[in-house]
Amino acid sequence: MVVSFIGMASQEVSIKQNVSIILKSDTKVLGEVMVVAYGTAKKESFTGSASVINNKKLELRPISNVTKGLEGQTTGLLTTSGSGQPGEAAKIVIRGYGSINASQDPLYVVDGIPFSGDMSSINPADIESMTVLKDASAGALYGARGANGVIMITTKQGKEGKTKVSWRSTTGWSSRSLKAYDMVDQKEFVQLTYEGLRNGYIFDNGYNWEAAGRQASADLGGVLGGEQYNPFKNYTWGTIIDPATGRVQGDATSAWNESWMDAIQRDNAFRHEHQLSVNGGTEKTKYMFSLGYLNEDGILINTGFQRYNARANINTEVNKWMKTGLNVSLSNSTQNFSDYEGSSNSNVWYSAQFMAPIYPVYIKGEDGKDVLDADGNRQLDYGDGSVQRPQYSDFNPVGGLVDDKADIKTDVAGLRTFLAFGSDSEDAGWAKGIKLTLNFGLDYRNKSQKSYMNMHHGNQAAAGGLLMKYNRRTQSYTFNQLLTWGRSFNFHNIDLLVGHEFYAYKYEFLSAGKTNLVDGILELRPGTNLYNADSYSEDYRVESFFGRFNYNFNEKYYFSASIRTDGSSRFQKDNRWGTFWSVGANWRISQEKFMQNLTWISNLSAKISYGEQGNDNLLRYDSLEGGYVPDYYPWQGLYPLEYPNANQVGGLIGALENKKLSWEKSGNLNVGIEASMFDGRLNVSAEYYNRKTTDMLLGYPKATSSGFSEYNANIGSMRNTGFEFSLGGSLIKTTDFIWNLTWMGSTVTNKVLKLTGESPEIIKGVFSIKEGMPINTYYMAKSAGVDPATGAQLYWVYDKDDNGNITNEYISSDYQKAANSKYYSGSRIPDLYGSINTDFSYKNFDLSILGTYSIGGKVYDSLYAGSMEVMYAGNTWNKHALRRWQQPGDITDVPRIQIGGSYTASDRFLVDASYFAIKNITLGYTIPKQWLKKAGLESVRIFGSVDNLALFSHLDGMDPQYNFKGETDYSYAPNKTYSVGFEINF
Repeated sequence: MVVSFIGMASQEVSIKQNVSIILKSDTKVLGEVMVVAYGTAKKESFTGSASVINNKKLELRPISNVTKGLEGQTTGLLTTSGSGQPGEAAKIVIRGYGSINASQDPLYVVDGIPFSGDMSSINPADIESMTVLKDASAGALYGARGANGVIMITTKQGKEGKTKVSWRSTTGWSSRSLKAYDMVDQKEFVQLTYEGLRNGYIFDNGYNWEAAGRQASADLGGVLGGEQYNPFKNYTWGTIIDPATGRVQGDATSAWNESWMDAIQRDNAFRHEHQLSVNGGTEKTKYMFSLGYLNEDGILINTGFQRYNARANINTEVNKWMKTGLNVSLSNSTQNFSDYEGSSNSNVWYSAQFMAPIYPVYIKGEDGKDVLDADGNRQLDYGDGSVQRPQYSDFNPVGGLVDDKADIKTDVAGLRTFLAFGSDSEDAGWAKGIKLTLNFGLDYRNKSQKSYMNMHHGNQAAAGGLLMKYNRRTQSYTFNQLLTWGRSFNFHNIDLLVGHEFYAYKYEFLSAGKTNLVDGILELRPGTNLYNADSYSEDYRVESFFGRFNYNFNEKYYFSASIRTDGSSRFQKDNRWGTFWSVGANWRISQEKFMQNLTWISNLSAKISYGEQGNDNLLRYDSLEGGYVPDYYPWQGLYPLEYPNANQVGGLIGALENKKLSWEKSGNLNVGIEASMFDGRLNVSAEYYNRKTTDMLLGYPKATSSGFSEYNANIGSMRNTGFEFSLGGSLIKTTDFIWNLTWMGSTVTNKVLKLTGESPEIIKGVFSIKEGMPINTYYMAKSAGVDPATGAQLYWVYDKDDNGNITNEYISSDYQKAANSKYYSGSRIPDLYGSINTDFSYKNFDLSILGTYSIGGKVYDSLYAGSMEVMYAGNTWNKHALRRWQQPGDITDVPRIQIGGSYTASDRFLVDASYFAIKNITLGYTIPKQWLKKAGLESVRIFGSVDNLALFSHLDGMDPQYNFKGETDYSYAPNKTYSVGFEINF
């Protein structure tokens, strides 16, 4: 006889008159039960689409933010690589792009309560599992906040048994994971600058080649900053070019050759992390306590992330009718970062790459040697001396990290508590199976930010320095009441849920700044000039009523239905309430009689679901916050009181109201099939989804005579469809050796269905949002190569008639015509993306490898474009510019260099976004238990890992995972991290 139970290892026993059976926990079987909205469900019976990532997967990677642990672990989930700044989160979208102007972020739920704190405050070591809910059947019970998917985080709980103590430590070092753009050296830079000046005189001013060369040599020093910045001390700027060849003198020798990229980076950034946990309990009371500490240096000097964590989780059975629990978490973190981010020229990462190599990091004398200060220290060159640099004057990337300070200190506290009444005992009589659960959750976050720009150098030196301080405080609480009832009779199994939930959120913002500071005192009081003072607060409330019905017949046919009604404070009272619902069915085909002879199939099921969800997380741009933030009052007219009239308060109308504004809605269809074969040795799943978003918030055009160009309205729609598959199993499984392999893949096809009738297209830079096309389709000039006679960049251009129809298409070098002759050139959306995950175990050794991939799609590499179409003297070139056109008859794909030239964005810099990345390799060894008995240890494992080992893409220096939109930005790529560590269980 075989005896089994969910969460326990099956046992085969002989049939006797009296049999005592003790089942042991089986961690592999525990995966059959997963955490879902307001409860748990068996995986094989679930009608929706969900994936579970257990803590073992998270522990493999040295991550400081749990969002980065999701990469490559489930289908349908796209992630960005995120910044290399320690503590930064990855951006995530689930099953395509849910909106144009509203948030696309999923909802995070921690231990059953929506989470409003920082994801960086959660210690990955405290997590037991994460469940990703992807469709309406899985997430409809979260109503207005579940349209973009739900990520449920469950922290570790206490377990019955003796107290167990676990200690885990890792230490390691990080370096840059992505090879830098290959830029020209000093001689090559001077050569290209000379040619750029010469070509300007030839093609713009009519000079002949010889005269243009002479004039370019004469002007070279003036445009590059004079002899102060001439590293070739055996020549002047006027003689550095050989007039006979038009080349840099061959015997020119450099007095300095300093690397800006080396100067702003650490050779090795140190990282160490330590975790202590205590776990145990009795039959009635179970507990888990943990402490964590992380200290991670960034690869940029003076950057890093430090975090302290504590968590206590206690559950107790007061009596057979009542249970209660308390989960408390605390986090304190400090993030030191560069405040020079976002814009290009003031960004230390960007400017260090594109600063011309002739410019030194430190001030040089006439002999080319360092000029020391009174203390014998080198002095940073800010380009603001007697002769200024033509680019990046009053700025030094190293100084932006050394002389200027920026940090964020964050305190986060979380509380989860529940009180449950009810019993499954026969003694309960008619009340058997009825349970009432009260859940309360509280999240508090206080974030203090300091930004200092020094008084001696840089863009605030003239003002005597600038100190800004910001405080952002959020508080939220959730209180829900759940009434459940479950009963089985004959072959019928029913469970019901009805509930009520109230959610309240408050955000408070305060900022102040002063200039003309006292040197060395980073406080506002000594500053004499007020630079900024501002504050505001925002409130958000949601009240909800919901219910769910689950039924199955003989654990063969499953049906589920859920409904939720939300009232959101974001909308006017007449449009405040919305109802969201889902239905789903699952047929376990393997339970049918006609399948019984197919013993090699252990599970085969087919499922279908449909539902509607909402999205009230609308966005607005806030200049103080430096980006898009939640819009808590989108329907209201705005009257910013920021325009004083003398000493009286003054304001302007900022936005028109629309009382009819309401939810964005998402209808989701999901069809799937799952199979498990050969006793679980082979597992296959495939799903199709169709997700249509309607009532998208867009700006509706308004007559300009009204003084406004548009107002907010629910008028847009968009569709995402796709397929997902997962194929995995044990390729080899013997007593000593196991090899598991999993291949995951996903597709997404996006189409904008409707914009406003008067404006069926939205143009944003190089992107177009147009009806009938994918969101953020590239819309730019089309390159036609290089003119071999002149070296000019050629474009395809066209003329239009009065009706806007193209009448004539031809090739031209006129960049203005090209700017007005744009073409649709594809999008960032890949054809296929996913991961390959494999692990091996041989006796006590284990090895795991995670790779992610993306096939298709394009990225506009604006950074590469900026280093190939250099318009201003002082910026440097990519090495590829050495393939440039130089004289009539040259055949090349790189046009002539020309300082002061004019260009327009073109598909010349659209790069195939396909890539393959080796995300993690971990090798471990578990010491045999017989070696540990005398030491009183239960287990010891030692391990080593490398994270972000390699990225293979179509262009060195470019990370195609930067963002979802498809353009490079000014953030540095995630770090490559080598780690070693151990885990001891006492």
